[in-house]
This record gives sequence, C-alpha cells and structure tokens, in this order.
Amino acid sequence: MTATQVAVLQLVSDLKEGLAVIKVGPNVPPSARRGSSARASAPKPLTFPQWNINPSWSLALMGSHGGWTGDPGDLTSLNAVATIVQRQAVQRAQRSNGSVGVCPMGSGGSRLFGTLAQSLTSAPSAQPEPYREESPDRDVSEVDPDQLLRECEEALRRRPARPHRDLVFPNATVPYKHNPSIRVMQWNILAQALGEGRDGFVRCPLEALNWHERKYLILEEILTYRPDILCLQEVDHYYDTFQPVMAGLGYQGSFLAKPWSPCLDVEQNNGPDGCALFYRRSRFTLQSTAHLRLSAMMLPTNQVAIVQTLGCQLTGRRLCVAVTHLKARSGWERLRSAQGADLLQSLQTITSRGGGQGAAATAATPLIVCGDFNAEPSEDVYRRFSSSPLGLSSVYKLLSSDGETEPAYTTWKIRPTGESCSTLDYIWYTRSALAVDSLLNIPTEEQIGPDRLPSYHYPSDHLSLLCDVSFREEPHRLM
Repeated sequence: MTATQVAVLQLVSDLKEGLAVIKVGPNVPPSARRGSSARASAPKPLTFPQWNINPSWSLALMGSHGGWTGDPGDLTSLNAVATIVQRQAVQRAQRSNGSVGVCPMGSGGSRLFGTLAQSLTSAPSAQPEPYREESPDRDVSEVDPDQLLRECEEALRRRPARPHRDLVFPNATVPYKHNPSIRVMQWNILAQALGEGRDGFVRCPLEALNWHERKYLILEEILTYRPDILCLQEVDHYYDTFQPVMAGLGYQGSFLAKPWSPCLDVEQNNGPDGCALFYRRSRFTLQSTAHLRLSAMMLPTNQVAIVQTLGCQLTGRRLCVAVTHLKARSGWERLRSAQGADLLQSLQTITSRGGGQGAAATAATPLIVCGDFNAEPSEDVYRRFSSSPLGLSSVYKLLSSDGETEPAYTTWKIRPTGESCSTLDYIWYTRSALAVDSLLNIPTEEQIGPDRLPSYHYPSDHLSLLCDVSFREEPHRLM
C-alpha cells in the first residue's frame, strides 16, 4: 500500500466515522478558490467519485488526520482537498525515507495457495474502504482444507512441530445434545510489520518471523482446529492473504483497521493492522454488522471492534460475536477501562430487545466477545466485563480447579526490557444462554521452550484460545 493510499483510506475512514466533516455548497468562482494559481502546476490530484458529489459544487473537508481546516464559510473545491491529502501523503512518505511499499511476501508458494492469494505475487490492487460493508466472499473457488493443511505441513517440514494441545472437557459442563457445538477461536496472530520491525523479540531469530513460512504456521493452526468463528487481532495481511484464503475455505470475513496503525511506521509494511472476524458461511447467515471505533471519556481512540449478529442455520438461534484489541502497555489501565466500558455499552445496545440500554434491558441475543484486552485479570477492565449486566463469564476460567481462576499466561515473550509472562487474551460468553462444552488447554512452559514466543514452532507471541460452545435450551422451548 502506498503512502497516498494510506492517507486517503484514513481520511475516508474519518469521514465514515463522523470524525471528518463534509460541507457542500454552490460553486465558488475560480478566482476566489484558495490556492487556485498554485494548483496549475501541482500534480494531478486524487478524486473521490464514490462520493457522488456534483463537480460544479465546492466542498470543504475537515478530518482528524487530513483535509482542509480553514474557515468553514470559505469553501474549497474537491480537487483542492484531494491535493492537500496528496501533499500530506508525500510528506509522510518522506518522513519514512520513501514511499511505503508492499512486502514481496509469499513468492514461491504452492499452486493451491498461490491460486487463493494471487496478490501475494502480483501487483497490489487498491484496498477497500476500511469502514464499508463488505460483499459476500463467494467469488473464490472452494478449497479442500485437508489438502491445504498438507501443503502447510510440507512448507513447514524444516521447522519443529507446533506444541500439541488437547481439548479439555469441564467437569461442570452438561452437554446439550440437541444443540450442536459452535467452535470459536481467538488469536492475536502478531502483525508481520511489528514482528519484524518493532517488537524486538530478542530470543527469536529473524528468520523464524519470515512471512513466507510464518503464514503457513498461522494457517496450520487454524486448519488444525477449523473453527466456525475466527476472531483475529494484529492482522496486516487481510486482503492479500487471509481474506482470499478463508473465502476459499468457506468463510465470510470482515476487517477493521486501526485508524493509525503502528505498522505504518515500519518501512516495507503491508498496510495497517486491525481486527478480523470470520464465520463459516455454511453454518451462519449475517444479520447485522457494526464497525466500532472505541472511545474513552467521549474521545475517539486508536482501538476498534467488530460486532456481528449471526443467525445459526442449524438451530435457528441468533448469536452476537465481537472481536476487539484494547490499548497496550503499562500505564494505560484507565484508558483500557474506558474502552471496555464503551464497548460494553455498544454491546448492550446491539444485543438488547428493542435496542434498549442499561441494566434493565433484556438481553435477547447470546454474546461471544473475543479479544486481546492487554489487561491482566487484576485490571479494572476485566472487572467491568465480569460484572457486566450482560452476564458475561470468561471461558478459560474453566481450566482451573475452582472454575474461577484464569490461566497463568496467554502470552510469553522476551524483549530487550525483559521477560513478560501475562494473561491478556479472553473469550467471554453469556453464561445464562451458552454452555462451554470443551476448550483447548494451554501449552506448558516446557512446550513453549526457553526462548518463549514467537519461535520457529509457534508464529505469534500470543497463544490461540479455542472453545466449543452450545446454546442452552430457552425456557419456552422446554415446555
């Protein structure tokens, strides 16, 4: 993705989210337009035909990351705005020592994989607007998952095997045989640009982070467990890898980039990272989608969430699924708490009958919330979720003997600042409406190894979480 495309996508996303203001009015005479003489020798400006704005009108655009910010009463033309955006993009590119290119990753892949993700080895195409509704992923040929898994194993034959993990069946779980299980996977897969360019995993050889092989490790994990719902964070290869591959495997995907991704500060990045949500088309139908930019103290932040309401074709029941990635780093606990509160408020509205809000609203739709919360169980944002009126509980507490304690870690890494072993990732579920039938255990310290994560045998610094849930019978269905 070029710097210009990044700037335009950011400006469009601001517009979609209400962070940019558009003003249209009668045409201003050319002599009165700001910078009319300077534009004569300027590069050909970008245009925005998708906005369907009458070219004879003038337009003022003011956004948090770009656009014209003059007197609102002094309207400028669409081309003038586009020229300003283009100039800002060039300035950003200069600060990055040149244009931002697309990583030449994925060359030399197998025929099957290359067919699914042709753009890995071809010139990149323009990426869709990050906040628009995505069309169904039905234009890709179906792929045999067993064959693709064998290709992953072949591509990884020189690497050690991934840690073996068993499914655990909680003792207190009563199986609901009338309602088949729904398999959910949560995973921060580690953005490629951050892994190679910023995160500083001092005990992980750079070769182990090579995208050509690391993408197969990620896909191998997904194909091994074959979830019905897949929630990912730090995805910076959505359009050129995950969207086409998952579409070929029968999934519908949705992606939401961070408004200002740290990946963009890394040379040779592949565009912004963000959250992705996939569901199996043969199992679910999409009923609604909400793309959220999380707020804190009424101010927009750099973190996002995707919320989709799905209809289960096997049971006729509805399920609301959310994926998010909260603010990282120590010292930002209050911000994470505010982001969590904002997300909970949105989920309350989305899942309540009639769109009601507050504790008095009756939750009609069971909820699954997956995410890298960047928060230990001792943080306020964890307490907010565990005590929410939505009646949420954390799946992975069920691994403990008392059913109330989170695992010792979901991420374990060594950076220049030291070793970090933390529980940051969660799958939350509506305990009154859903039952946890099984969940994937956590690898032991011995399995992870002395160099911790990521490594040659595991592609991310975060462990994947996985569970099988089923709908509890509603009272009126038992009568």
